[in-house]
Amino acid sequence: MTQLPPETRAWLGSVGFSVSNDRVWLEALTHGSFNGARSDSDEADYQRLEFLGDRVLGLAIAGWLYHDSASREGRLSQRLNALVSGASCARIARAIGASSHMRLGKQAREDGGADSDNILGDVMEALIGASFLDNGYEATREVIYRLWHGELSGDVGKAKHPKSALQEWAAGNQRAMPRYEVTERSGPDHAARFTVRVSVHNVGTAHGTASSKGEAEKRAAQAFLEEFG
Repeated sequence: MTQLPPETRAWLGSVGFSVSNDRVWLEALTHGSFNGARSDSDEADYQRLEFLGDRVLGLAIAGWLYHDSASREGRLSQRLNALVSGASCARIARAIGASSHMRLGKQAREDGGADSDNILGDVMEALIGASFLDNGYEATREVIYRLWHGELSGDVGKAKHPKSALQEWAAGNQRAMPRYEVTERSGPDHAARFTVRVSVHNVGTAHGTASSKGEAEKRAAQAFLEEFG
């Protein structure tokens, strides 16, 4: 199939996308389990478009945050990572009804793929990639701003406890969960000082020092986000 079903074309238009090239939109909605997505087929799954859409989404949201906020880079990165995370993309995809139009193999659908956060998030990014190819960056950016309006105007990624923010950052960037370790304890019990190291595998480490282990972990997480986030 190289033409969109009429109901899918109507749905895409209803959520703000403009469709000229049917093939790219079919690709964006096609999971690898679908029987048309084969290496010897004219059709493909959404993986390449997901890669592209992830970058377009990141640029659009980064631009919005830069112009909307005077926050320092660490704070901007924290919020950006939350807004473009797989969880955020899945929420948007679910809200606009993407699951009804995704092309999944029989087993993947029976296994709950139509309501999978991973698949929904990937498809949302692929749709953004398709829009970029079919309509260009500016038109796609405006669709992103409309679809993400609630997330952008809400509290997503704002003022979270640094440990929670770091955990969300790690999950959103498909990294291992942060590990905390007390590396030094000094002073008497009534005036103890703790130094904690937080590390994320294949990313880096940061340290925090405070009068309690919990506060030292918090400071370490904040230092990590400011350096690597």
